[in-house]
Amino acid sequence: MVSAYPINKIRNIGFIAHIDAGKTTVTERVLYLTGRIHKIGGVDEGTTAMDFMPQERERGITITAAATTAEWNEHRVNIIDTPGHVDFTAEVERSLRVLDGGIVVLDAVAGVQSQSETVWRQADTYMVPRICFVNKMDRVGASFPRTIESIKRRLKANPVPVQVPMGEEDGFVGVIDLLGGRASVYPAGRDNSGGMTPPEVIPVPTEYEDTYQEYRQAMIEKIVETDETLLIKYLEGEDLEEDDLRSALREATIQRQLVPVLCGSAISGKGVHPLLDAIVDYLPSPGDVPPVEGTDPKTEEPGLRFPDENGPLSALAFKVVTDPYVGRLVYLRIYSGSVKAGASVLNVSKGRRERMGRLLHMHANHREELEAIQAGNICAAVGLKDTFTGDTICTESSPLILEPPKFPEPVVSVAIEPATRADQDRLSDALRKLSDEDPTFQVRYNDETAQTVISGMGELHLEVLVDRMRREFSVEANVGSPRVSYRETLTQPIKSEGRFVRQSGGHGQFGHVWLNIEPQEQGTGNSFVNGITGGTIPREYIPAVEAGVKQALDNGPLGGYPLVDLKVTLYDGSFHTVDSSEMAFRSAGMLAIREGTRKASPILLEPMVEMEVVTPSEFLSEVLGDLGMRRAQIRSIDGEEDLQTVTAMIPLGETFSYTTALRSITRGRASFTMEFKYYDQVPDHLVRTLVNA
Repeated sequence: MVSAYPINKIRNIGFIAHIDAGKTTVTERVLYLTGRIHKIGGVDEGTTAMDFMPQERERGITITAAATTAEWNEHRVNIIDTPGHVDFTAEVERSLRVLDGGIVVLDAVAGVQSQSETVWRQADTYMVPRICFVNKMDRVGASFPRTIESIKRRLKANPVPVQVPMGEEDGFVGVIDLLGGRASVYPAGRDNSGGMTPPEVIPVPTEYEDTYQEYRQAMIEKIVETDETLLIKYLEGEDLEEDDLRSALREATIQRQLVPVLCGSAISGKGVHPLLDAIVDYLPSPGDVPPVEGTDPKTEEPGLRFPDENGPLSALAFKVVTDPYVGRLVYLRIYSGSVKAGASVLNVSKGRRERMGRLLHMHANHREELEAIQAGNICAAVGLKDTFTGDTICTESSPLILEPPKFPEPVVSVAIEPATRADQDRLSDALRKLSDEDPTFQVRYNDETAQTVISGMGELHLEVLVDRMRREFSVEANVGSPRVSYRETLTQPIKSEGRFVRQSGGHGQFGHVWLNIEPQEQGTGNSFVNGITGGTIPREYIPAVEAGVKQALDNGPLGGYPLVDLKVTLYDGSFHTVDSSEMAFRSAGMLAIREGTRKASPILLEPMVEMEVVTPSEFLSEVLGDLGMRRAQIRSIDGEEDLQTVTAMIPLGETFSYTTALRSITRGRASFTMEFKYYDQVPDHLVRTLVNA
């Protein structure tokens, strides 16, 4: 059994960043330094511990959030390494929901990039304290001051450097600790030990004295602004102790007033020792963050769970994985109480008893058995058959439902069918298991085309899932071309009648409803309101009307796309004492929606993505010309030396095959990222073309 640590000695942290900023490399060095692994892997070679999936090793990117645990300075550090690609944003979302602190890894050359902004916003949503690690300080074009400036400008954050680099690019040899007034010097070039050899700690060299004093003064001023006692001492000219400054900085970080910034080069093993110290020094323990909030399922009153291992058990399931060796694994964050392997627990979200089978500490895809797990920790459990992402596990005597993580709707779809009849059952099983794992992967059957349609966050997302089907589930499938998930909505309110009457030899069928259908603000979703008074429709038929309305809203009048952002009010109708039934009222609800939506000026909506293209200046005009032909709206163009960054809003449907086009235009020297933002109206002259397509 893994030894238990007191709550104040636990850190639950995640590495989050834009793709290619070096998260996985930083994590690899951290695991090596803490003795968790004994050989350093490389992303390019496909040998890292945390990128264990074949697809991750082949593509050199992180696809799934991998969890591990390590020990440093008598603290347990539970680590989640998250993906940087926007197609796998659900992995970041669910990880941030259960983490207490984050390390945002930034590229010293590129500074804050588009996905850095996205993960920063996600961390803001869950109020996660952060520190920043400016990586790749030894690369050509690296600039620590420029990266600090981009943190202020693009993230609207309050960064406070606690280190300054000694040199940049080829001349980067170490870091200066502004709090301790010490310099850590590393061997020249790349250290093959991955930084396992501790740096040589020396006084601040004379040539860096002015830089050190300037940055230290700025740091002290920012720290004392957050602590009244230190501010008085500072104004009275007293010397400030290192421990007092460190303590005040820790508190300001936990309260999200300041963001400590460190720097280094993970691949060279420079700056990782101080980063580990900073994780322990500045990021919160489970006891430092506010108690988790939940809702009592019986009274619907709010409740709190404090991080106390002697309290009632409350745990949130944040990830489900199908493991080829142990079966279905459910990842849990234990917020309060403790639980033993084999214990009986309650899935309060589903109202079902479950048996907590084996408990495991995960190290990527390796497992370590546990007898019990206490509050403040992260673990995986085997045996929770009916538990899914977002469910809460509690003791039966003290139930409380915790808020689940929120996930975006998928925006790209493809049709999929088994290659052979023998693949049919295996395909259904694989799709079910993969959709259990990934909340942004949806599967539905289209009655009109008799096709199974899978939807996800992007082309890469679906490509990886289809590849996983082939490798993990031995399913060969034929996949159609990617299609955009369009939506429809109405532009004016309408009252609509639905009358369903059937006569046969025996009892007939009779259902009659009047609906008021109104457009709502974008992003509100659909809602159904029962406005029946006086019993014109018996209460037992209302759920049937609602079910019919919801079913009909799945197929809009223009192209059969889902209708969104509508408020449907059932306000009148009639019934027959003998012939009325649930089926009749369900059908009446569907008829009213189909009739009404055709007459209420429906419009087609398309997903819009924010695209950021980074291109050498010589290709800027060609890039802008191509974006113009794709109906892009240019938002900004920022220059940084010879590189230009173009930010634009563009319809998702215009981005397919953009990778190839951009490579052709710029001879392979430009790159782009994109992120879904909102739905917007399709221009009238394109609606018929898109619907027919």
